[in-house]
Amino acid sequence: MLQMAITGIICGALLGFVMQRGRFCLTGGFRDMYIAKDNRIFYALLIAIAIQAVGVYALIGFGVFDYAATPFSLWATVIGAYVFGIGIIFAGGCATGTWYRAGEGLIGSWIALAFYMLVAAIMKSGPLGQFTTTARSNTIGTDSMADTLGINVWWLIGLLVVIVAIIVFCELKKPRVKIPGLKPKKTGIAHVLFEKRWHPFVTASLIGLIAIIAWPLSAATGRVFGLGVTTPSANILQYLVSGNLDFINWGVFLVLGIFLGSFFGAKMSGEFRLRTPDTKTVVRSGAGGVLMGFGASLAGGCSIGNGLVMTAMMSWSGWIALIFMILGVWTASYFVFVRPAKQKMAARAQSSANA
Repeated sequence: MLQMAITGIICGALLGFVMQRGRFCLTGGFRDMYIAKDNRIFYALLIAIAIQAVGVYALIGFGVFDYAATPFSLWATVIGAYVFGIGIIFAGGCATGTWYRAGEGLIGSWIALAFYMLVAAIMKSGPLGQFTTTARSNTIGTDSMADTLGINVWWLIGLLVVIVAIIVFCELKKPRVKIPGLKPKKTGIAHVLFEKRWHPFVTASLIGLIAIIAWPLSAATGRVFGLGVTTPSANILQYLVSGNLDFINWGVFLVLGIFLGSFFGAKMSGEFRLRTPDTKTVVRSGAGGVLMGFGASLAGGCSIGNGLVMTAMMSWSGWIALIFMILGVWTASYFVFVRPAKQKMAARAQSSANA
């Protein structure tokens, strides 16, 4: 238990710190793809996926741990990921983003996190546990893309690495836009860690490395998986209610570490402060948490479990979930941001015409 706690908290704290300091929010990144036509965070995610894929399959090749693909639950993945994508817009952050933003003092994120944990627990072992099991038992074959295509997985990894390398090369060739900032208060490593704006690609590279490390650390405790948020979040609530130690695993300490790492980063950078939301944000955050818990449980993973980890494992569930998560984000973004903005513009134009 002690080893599990130490390695889980350290790994989670590193992830929380890096995500907080790098402002690595997949919700904002997916939203910006639609609204601002800015793909940098999505490209950064692909970097993290590629790095993790190379590292994890190298570890598997060296016999550090074994991994076997499970059957693929197509419709549960599609519907769950789409609902999850809608939910993270209302919640103001994805599963991991909600944990790290809670560490920054956003009370709205605490509310979203509470409902996310509650619904995930209900979906996994509560009243809707049988519904989730039945929905995910409707499978159409193996989840392994390589096995389906009859090729070695390294061909898929190599293709992804080439695509990512081309994207990075093209992005780094673009002229840099200098953003004026305040005069640094810190020097040396303190400035780099707590003041300097981190490039998304640097942040993603660090996340990819942390994702690799998570696999052997987790496997050493009997949990053969990498980064994950939904099940561990549900497990925390289930343990608090039942007192059953069976719910405590490496993933639980991982998510607690994310909160601690983010809190540390926010405090050291002067970004931590308690921010009380208005009533509308409270309702929206709660609704977002409900949709997140439902969607992630049905899809078998969140933006990290499916969007980062299972994509790196070259699984159908990972890549299809990523696509439908993005579509869910775009759908919600239209109704939450784009449509209201258009309505305001139309009202202003009508007002000006009547003046």
